[in-house]
Amino acid sequence: MIRFNQPPVVGNEIQYIQEAIAGGKLCGDGPFTKKCSALMAEKFGSRHVLLTTSCTHALEMAAYLCDLQPGDEVIMPSYTFCSTADAFVLQGAKIVFVDIHPETMNIDETKIEDAITDKTKVIVAVHYAGVACEMDTIMDIARRHNLKVVEDAAQGVNAWYHGKALGTIGDFGCYSFHETKNYSMGEGGALLFQDDSLLERAEILREKGTNRSKFFRGQIDKYTWVNFGSSYLPSELNVAYLYAQIEKLDEINEKRCAIYQYYYEHLKPLQEKGLIELPVIPEGCRANAHMFFMKVKDLDTRTKLLDWMKEKGVLCVFHYIPLHSSPAGLKYGTFHGEDEYTTKESERLLRLPMFYNLDMKDVAYITDCLLAYDEY
Repeated sequence: MIRFNQPPVVGNEIQYIQEAIAGGKLCGDGPFTKKCSALMAEKFGSRHVLLTTSCTHALEMAAYLCDLQPGDEVIMPSYTFCSTADAFVLQGAKIVFVDIHPETMNIDETKIEDAITDKTKVIVAVHYAGVACEMDTIMDIARRHNLKVVEDAAQGVNAWYHGKALGTIGDFGCYSFHETKNYSMGEGGALLFQDDSLLERAEILREKGTNRSKFFRGQIDKYTWVNFGSSYLPSELNVAYLYAQIEKLDEINEKRCAIYQYYYEHLKPLQEKGLIELPVIPEGCRANAHMFFMKVKDLDTRTKLLDWMKEKGVLCVFHYIPLHSSPAGLKYGTFHGEDEYTTKESERLLRLPMFYNLDMKDVAYITDCLLAYDEY
């Protein structure tokens, strides 16, 4: 069976984990955490990069730093992972879902302004499949209405929008290094921001509510509990694994892009016949080949095609069930306007295997199976 995903392995992971063990510091904010954070800040042009135990926790930190009050409203797409909403629900916010663009599955920026009320405080831009939302428009709306922008760039590490790394454009950016992502540490994430005035609050929040980070920098002679916080620091073992990946950022990206391009070029005849739809990358966006998806006619067609591929030894999958239709979505949120595309498009979308160590012979076999299917 060809797996849907496999965590990337580039060669130096074991060596770095052994170095971390030999260094005698396995808890958070050790040498690998510092090196990895600095390397990411340099590569992505972010002033501050705080590694976390997950993208969920990065989102929770961002939600807290947005100074939300119970009853405040946060606008986001419904087509996203539950953590996108969870982080803000934990702060007492009401989630306001708006529709998506069918081509990219990203939030439709033209639907945002009509959803704004005097309670709106944050817009969340989810960069689906590593393809950027229309950030110029979103940032303009946010400025005019005095709103914060949080980029859920869980899938957008090393993807770009008009020369800017995703996660560095809004007030906060949140990355994922889950094993399903382009660059992995098993479970992990990062919070990115540019405002120096937020650093102390963010560090305190990340360090269980203490000013321990200042203590380790020699800025204070002892540390203490100063505010609300939690334990968002990843283990050095995890970060050592990630550091090997970030060092090979371009190599991993090139392989994934080669797989993406092969899928696209060889499946194009099916699109030309009107049998499927392929992804769209808008002008000015440099995607990171996080995933390759295609869309079929309807839910029934997708179900049958998934079964067919499984019979052929290929594990393909669908993706999110829209949050606004879930029990928690109904409880904590509301859909503003018409659900023209979110549900319909989510039922047509099918994802193909995509990971760094995927053999190109397997990519060719997967493509041949899709071309051989005759019930589109």
